[in-house]
Amino acid sequence: MRPFTPLTCIQLLQLSFASLFFFTLLLHTLLSGTPFTYLFRLLSAAPTSVSLSCAWCVLLSLFYFYSTRPRPVLLLNYACFKPESHRRCTLEVSEYFLRRSHSFSAESEAFMRGIYLKSGLGDETYAPKFFFEESCEPKFEYAVDEAREGMFSAIDALLSKTRIDASRIDVVIITSGSFSPSPSLSSLVVNHYKLKPDVKTFNLSGMGCSSGLISIDLAAKILRASRNISLNWYCGNNRSMLVTNCLFRVGCAAALMTNDQSLRRVAKMELTHSLRTHHGANDSAYRAAFQQEDDNGTTGVALTKDLIRVAGVNLHHHIKQLAPRVLPLGQLAHYLYSVITSTISGGESKPIVPDFTTAFEHLCIHTGGKAVIEQVGRVLKLSDSVTEPARMSLHRFGNTSSSLVFYELAYFEAKGRVKKGDRMWMLAFGTGFKVCSLAWKCLRDSPEDYDNPWRDCIHRYPVKAW
Repeated sequence: MRPFTPLTCIQLLQLSFASLFFFTLLLHTLLSGTPFTYLFRLLSAAPTSVSLSCAWCVLLSLFYFYSTRPRPVLLLNYACFKPESHRRCTLEVSEYFLRRSHSFSAESEAFMRGIYLKSGLGDETYAPKFFFEESCEPKFEYAVDEAREGMFSAIDALLSKTRIDASRIDVVIITSGSFSPSPSLSSLVVNHYKLKPDVKTFNLSGMGCSSGLISIDLAAKILRASRNISLNWYCGNNRSMLVTNCLFRVGCAAALMTNDQSLRRVAKMELTHSLRTHHGANDSAYRAAFQQEDDNGTTGVALTKDLIRVAGVNLHHHIKQLAPRVLPLGQLAHYLYSVITSTISGGESKPIVPDFTTAFEHLCIHTGGKAVIEQVGRVLKLSDSVTEPARMSLHRFGNTSSSLVFYELAYFEAKGRVKKGDRMWMLAFGTGFKVCSLAWKCLRDSPEDYDNPWRDCIHRYPVKAW
């Protein structure tokens, strides 16, 4: 399995030569004042060597075109990490931990309790191990242990399901919200699975929740792991930094991708489009989620009050670029007409929001929090039935950062909603501020995976209270 590579300069030159050859023949025919049958007569009257040369050029051009065109990128399978049940983070467990840690004022504890109750998270999300240890301090060793547990569990399950030997892996991409130890997490994976010496490794860190989709956009096949909470736990009293303590939970996913077409029959989905937009040039977008020290020198990630507005504004910019790539012609024409009308009227009439449900049967929306999901629903004018998987994933697993869309995908599969030929849109936001989209085509119906993280609870969802 070789990684996906774009067309090289030589391949583009070959394709250009073939195009120029056919264009020259067409131009000659048109300028000669004769009908298109002139070309056939010319080849018939020409010596055999000329005809053979033309035929050879045609065959050679076709060969170069088909041999150098990009190969479809396939998702073979994925696996989501599910911690043991004794690690469930209920409201009672959270409040007991806060009291034992002696790190927060009474006002901060009350503030976090209010955020938790309005967050949309249920009582079955998972907390890191240090929550349940005698020492409540989030030490470095806990962060490494959390990374090992999540990555190795998800990757083991993935390799078992796909029956792919680790020695066949050519590219490893590890994503983590902000945890970046040395040696890197990708080196940790290489060492544990004894991967081959020429394996290409990449580490994505500090890119927020969108890094999961960015990693798929980056490579044709990956082993990927997600957010680390242990060293991102905030132990101060700055309210903008306390919010992350209430939303983020333990989660991890591994995905295996390839461009080997012999594996298409066993692949789950084909990647049809990907789009990343970066809005960091705008100061408010850049600082919407920002890691910094508070007045007492304690490090945390501050989520500003402007975050939801930033997400909505930049999602508008993002879908303007995405729409022409994915919308059906009828919906696209309707959207373009509204844009032209708005321009002519000087902004008196606003462009319509395209109906993306005409382009996709399923949407995996960023589960950053209740407010984020509601904002995406407002911007895209989505019904509750469309945002259901995002709301239920937030309720069951919380915000698992870069792995969150795969818990949503698992929800669709556990419900048996994915059918062959269906189209799926994955949407995620990241710090900086980034918006990332992946469009997929499903290659088979929903399987009944034994390790689906929803398997033991899907019958209880969707819940009525959210």
